[in-house]
Parts: sequence; C-alpha cells; structure tokens
Amino acid sequence: MGFKFDWFLKGMVAALVLAFAWPDPGARGGFLHAELLNKLGVALVFCLNGLSLSLLALKAGALRWPVHLLIQLCTFGLFPLLGIGLIHVLQGWLSPDLQTGLFYLCALPSTVSSSVALTVASRGNVPVALFNATLSTLIGVLLTPMWMAWLLDRTGLHFDVVPVILDLLVWVVLPLVAGQLARPWLGAWAARHKARLQVVDRLTILLLVYTSFCDSVRSGVWSRQETAAVVLTVVISVLLFGVVLGLIRTVAHSLNWSVEDRIAAVFCGSKKTLASGVPMAQMIFGGNPALGLILMPIMIYHPLQLALGSVLAQRWASRTAVPPPP
Repeated sequence: MGFKFDWFLKGMVAALVLAFAWPDPGARGGFLHAELLNKLGVALVFCLNGLSLSLLALKAGALRWPVHLLIQLCTFGLFPLLGIGLIHVLQGWLSPDLQTGLFYLCALPSTVSSSVALTVASRGNVPVALFNATLSTLIGVLLTPMWMAWLLDRTGLHFDVVPVILDLLVWVVLPLVAGQLARPWLGAWAARHKARLQVVDRLTILLLVYTSFCDSVRSGVWSRQETAAVVLTVVISVLLFGVVLGLIRTVAHSLNWSVEDRIAAVFCGSKKTLASGVPMAQMIFGGNPALGLILMPIMIYHPLQLALGSVLAQRWASRTAVPPPP
C-alpha cells in the first residue's frame, strides 16, 4: 500500500488556493453564510459517520483493554504533554496562533478511516483498530475542548468550555447518534453506496477547509507569517509522529503483545484526525480570524502521517506469517 496523492489531498490544495484567491464568499458576511453552513456541514459529516458505523464490528475488539488503554493515553495524554513541551521550547519561534494550532493538533482524537485502512493493509488487528478509532472520536468531543480551554486560560485568554461542549453535543454527538439510530432502515443502503457517501463526506470537509481559511486570508493573518515557520511546523510534525510511534512500539514490545496488536496500537495511537479536526475547530474557535493558521499544523500532519504510515504498512504487510502463541 503506497502513499497516493489522492483526490482529497488535491482538493485540500485547491480549497486553500481558492481561499487565498477568492476569500469573500466563505468569510463572515459572505454569500455562503459560513456561520450556518459550517454547522450544517459538521452535522452532515458526523451523521454520515454514525450511519456507516457498525456496533457489531466494534464488539470483536472491545475486550483488548490493555491495547485500548495505551492508545487512548497516547492520544489524549502523551500527545498533549509533548505539545506543552514544544510550546515552551518554541517560544519566540512560532506565532501564538501557530502554537495554539500545534497544541490543537496534539489534543485531537485519532483518525478512523486511515487508522483502520493501514491496519488492514498491514495485516494487523482490525477490530481493535476500529474500536479504538471510534472510541477516540467520542472521547475527543469532551477532552479536546477541555485541553484547549486549559491552554487558552494559561495564555490569559478567556475560554468558556461549557458552550463549546454544548455546541459539540448538538452538532457532533446528536448527528452521530441520529446516524446510528437510522442504521436499521438506512444501513444496507449506506453500505451499497459507501463510496458515494464518502465522496459527500470528503467534499463537505473540503468546504469547511475553504471557509476556515477565508477569514484569515481576508484579515491578512497569512501576510505576517514567514516561510521558516511553515518549514518548522513540518519538521515538528515529523518529529511528533516519530517520537510517539517509537514509544508505542517500545511499550507494546515490552508487554509482549502480538504483532497484530502492536500494528493496531501504532496506527491508532500515532494518528490525528483532519476529518473531525476541521469541523471541531469550527465549533471550538468560532469566528477567530486566525482559524486557518490554527488548522495549519493538522493539515501538514495529515498527509505526513499517511505517507509515513503507508511506508510502514508496506513493510509490515510483507512479513512472514507467524503462528499465534499457545
């Protein structure tokens, strides 16, 4: 499974170019009415996620609690702690908005689709990957805004986390539950049209990417950024991925887990979600004109984790099959 610069990644580039070339429609007050459109887009993304989520498929991986514990601790514990350390080290090197974006990357939940896809390609424990990726999304609705509230309070900015969590419950959790409740009637239809629904999901995310950058472009936020800051963000993203991946592999090996469990732990514990990160940022940061800048680290981390993960998947998929221990 090699890394492919697929249509979604090309669409991200196109959305950014369009935002820089023509920001007015997606900015506040534009004819797209981004304030309402973004919330409807968030609801649609999570409703489709709920519709495609099979609880029966999750049961198979639910009992491997040591693996789940390691993955969730890495996602919502190790990553944010590394983010705090990086912010202290990078004082003066990155703008406050980029530092916020870097920590937001660290506070995000894991991915669902790419974690599972890479685990499948690597012949890892797919039920464990599916269970943890889904669990991470649900936990992130609470922990991600709480981590951001902590950071912003530390920097002297008031951040009322209760309205944000209520917004996430209304526009994220309720659509997710609604999609899940609709599965008895629409589940078979969704399975038949999975590819088309995924296209709708990805196009909605690209629309959210576009509107997220429009305000920051129109307010001139990007004109104050240097190329060195972007390059430094790329380097930090690679280091973050490498450090977390190395720690997970070390712990999993020391606990003598099976190769399949190690693969699932590595891919779920080292990933960060763009698909949920962009919609959640719309809820958490609202009308912040620097939203595009805050999203830059996750938009850099996303293709990097796919590229590096694909290299690992190729290597692990070619391993010789070993019989399970007695």
